Amino acid sequence: MDTAGYFIMFLIGLIGSFFSGLLGIGGAIINYPLLLYIPDLLHVGNFTPKEVSEISMFQVFFSSLAGVLAYKKQSKNEKPLMHKGLISNMGISILIGSLAGSVSSKYLPSETINIIYGVLAVIAAIMMMVPNRGSREDTDLRAISYNHVTASVAALLVGIVSGIVGAGGSFILIPIMLTVLKLPTRVTVASSLAIVFISAIGGVTGKLIGGGIPLLPTMFTIFGSVIGAPIGTRVSRYLNVKYLRVALAVLIAATAIKIWWGIIA
Repeated sequence: MDTAGYFIMFLIGLIGSFFSGLLGIGGAIINYPLLLYIPDLLHVGNFTPKEVSEISMFQVFFSSLAGVLAYKKQSKNEKPLMHKGLISNMGISILIGSLAGSVSSKYLPSETINIIYGVLAVIAAIMMMVPNRGSREDTDLRAISYNHVTASVAALLVGIVSGIVGAGGSFILIPIMLTVLKLPTRVTVASSLAIVFISAIGGVTGKLIGGGIPLLPTMFTIFGSVIGAPIGTRVSRYLNVKYLRVALAVLIAATAIKIWWGIIA
């Protein structure tokens, strides 16, 4: 890969991490198709789905870390939005699942990884279209309650499949937190970023165990991620929660269509 290719990788990391901070996602929902199609389209590189999942997982790790740090910095002067109990509860489960899924991805065909990603994107898009009945927009963390067992089981399953495709899992985790656990949108966005970071720890560990990571492309993607996530986090503070939800639904739907078009075509 030449200089132009590394610059493209930097831009992909920047774009994905910006939306990571903006919408509380790890960025893989955007980066997976970008990494799979854009370098090849511009003739600067070509990555297999397995390599894409490896690069994407490292990008998710650093972009979610940057996003978490940005939220914690803002919380010093503003009302805190990260629910520590929720993060601890779902974080342990998603860490175990992500590690297991990441290690197992080494033994799966590339076509299977693409299909799993496509299925996840469709499910997430549908869930985001379901009315959020009973959801509260109150961000008083002490008043928030949820089903702990449901949260743990959901996080474990999300961790397994997201570890396979190299994602933090937030593109399916957020709809679950909104529609099933019925958590406030802003608390969901902030807390999911921390949960995704924990998921990425397991995912990165699994990818390192598997080996074969394209080092330089991954590094340039990470550079972009570290810059983009804090910018997205800051911008999210000024957006209406309804627009955040709609934007995420549109984003997931568009990605699902693109992925399945590539699988079928």
